[in-house]
Amino acid sequence: MQEPGGPMLVEGPVEVVQEDGTIARSDRPVVALCTCRRSLIFPWCDTSHRGRKRRNAPPTASERRTE
Repeated sequence: MQEPGGPMLVEGPVEVVQEDGTIARSDRPVVALCTCRRSLIFPWCDTSHRGRKRRNAPPTASERRTE
């Protein structure tokens, strides 16, 4: 499952072989993989794709689902 501009959700456990050959592992039941490459914890998503939110702006559909 993938939201446009957002992470790819994958059922875990997951092993990701990165470009440099290192392996990132997660035993979580669902993992959010970064697709925008902005994450500070790449290959895992840290929601950096969301950018800055305007003050008093209504929540987006994806923000409403996570609340």
